Amino acid sequence: MNAQMLELTTDKIRNIAIIAHVDHGKTTLVDSMFKQSGIFRDNEATSERMMDSNDLERERGITILAKNTAIPYNGYRINILDTPGHADFSGEVERVLTMVDAALLVVDAVEGPMPQTRFVLRKALENKLKVLVVVNKVDRPAAEPLRAVDQVIDLLIELGADEDQLEFPVVFACGLAGTSSLTHDGPQESLEPLFQSILKHVPVPPAILDAPLQFQVSTLDYNDYLGRICIGRIKSGTINVGQQIALCTREGTVEKHRIVKVFTFEGLKRIEAETGIAGDIVAVAGISEATIGETICHVEHPNPLPLIDIEEPTLQMTFSINTSPLAGKEGKFVTSRQLRDRLYREIRTNVALRVLDGDSADAFVVSGRGELHLTILIETMRREGYEFQVSKPEVLVKEVNGAKHEPFESVLLDVPEDCSGTCIERLSSQRKGELRNMYSENGRTTLEFFVPSRGLLGFRSEFIRMTKGEGIMNASFASYEPWAGEMNQTRNGAIIANEAGDATAYSLKKLEDRGRFFVSPREYVYRGMIIGEYNRQSDLAVNVAKAKQLTNMRSAGADVMDVLQVPIPVTLEFGLDFIAQDELMEVTPKSIRLRKANLNFKG
Repeated sequence: MNAQMLELTTDKIRNIAIIAHVDHGKTTLVDSMFKQSGIFRDNEATSERMMDSNDLERERGITILAKNTAIPYNGYRINILDTPGHADFSGEVERVLTMVDAALLVVDAVEGPMPQTRFVLRKALENKLKVLVVVNKVDRPAAEPLRAVDQVIDLLIELGADEDQLEFPVVFACGLAGTSSLTHDGPQESLEPLFQSILKHVPVPPAILDAPLQFQVSTLDYNDYLGRICIGRIKSGTINVGQQIALCTREGTVEKHRIVKVFTFEGLKRIEAETGIAGDIVAVAGISEATIGETICHVEHPNPLPLIDIEEPTLQMTFSINTSPLAGKEGKFVTSRQLRDRLYREIRTNVALRVLDGDSADAFVVSGRGELHLTILIETMRREGYEFQVSKPEVLVKEVNGAKHEPFESVLLDVPEDCSGTCIERLSSQRKGELRNMYSENGRTTLEFFVPSRGLLGFRSEFIRMTKGEGIMNASFASYEPWAGEMNQTRNGAIIANEAGDATAYSLKKLEDRGRFFVSPREYVYRGMIIGEYNRQSDLAVNVAKAKQLTNMRSAGADVMDVLQVPIPVTLEFGLDFIAQDELMEVTPKSIRLRKANLNFKG
């Protein structure tokens, strides 16, 4: 541990959460802050988007897991917590915001604040956090930094910010170049203005050094040698290696443990320390049974902090073992015991997730904060080698004052102008959506809707078709509202295989006029497997394994090459959108297949 860290005091600690919409440059800006703080050697190899350490985050370009890092700067420690932008990961957001005293809002100088900024920012304002605004990418040709600032003001007013929160400092930056300025037309040289603004405007942590220890567990990690590692901010007192502590559990009991290791953060590394002080964010090992939201206290003063309040799930689906004819051929973990252990292990760290045993020993009801939340879990499990099947997501309805309420979402569509009428008609008349705002610019139209969550199930794939792939859709949970009534939703039917075998080009070509297929020639299909989308709203059973009858007669078209349509790729998102209540999605490490729940489908 270097001398700078030994001299650290509470008044030299700053704790901030960084908030931004997808692709507004948050992770690139943090990369530049790392490099200019001097935590890397000149010859040390570094990667891009260092905070997006998860493979799925790099592939999708989004933040899924809340992560924390620390930057040493002129004798100060700036703890930075990265927040997911999507409302589906609200469990990550809500616990992260309890550890910080301010929010750094990164906004694109061209686009301004976008929908996924809204959710996290609203949570930050509810927690009475100070807001600092960074207008990023000011070097872009179409940049309008002052317009972006005006849009931030409008958004803060709309979200109910108080007068102090509306008096926010602004820094204009280019994260990729690592430059910043306090004025929109000022010289851009380094990130020094940004660092100085953080030190000046972020409050000192409200911590009491000489009080009994209080430390709330906000994040959990695991190490093969140390076991469970608890990460959080020390509210008061100090925590030391070898210290005996009291763990105040969710059930109201008090357990005694001993601290084995204490770690502080520097860059992307954990640095072993002897002591953690009040106001700092640290990691501790030695408490094997701690869960998120519980409080570590002084052994003689077991005074727990309020548990972290996490918003309830809005969607649920059933996970069960794979029962298709191809079960067990591609997965490593295929039994109900393995599936159960994995799901219940997930809820130890994923606090917004709920898991209950289903109607049978092989099924489990999993509830999450939205379609993306559940999709990320499914994708993570399949990459780990799990094989299972899932049902269509269903919204969770609750009763408020004797009336049925359902979750609603704020939806923002960015579409070509000639597609706006179709989108309005589909969301308004068929899916009970309410158009809140609409404006057009440069040949594109932006539509803001307030839609029941069940009205969005299956809409994404339909939206892509309506806009010919040119539309952009963002949705985030808004609130529970009274039941909107029955929906007149229609979906094209499914093409079902009624015979097992390898699909043939001959059969696929003959059936092309019936719809679009999901399978290619020589791909194995089984009875009851969904192999395409029918042109009509009913289901159709066909035999795509039928081969061309061989004769010794030469046909007139024998030398003509048949060209098949490109099959529709079945992704997780497409599968969940497409399947109906009587259908399932089969998930393996190598494949995603759709099927009828009853494989003996007659058609």
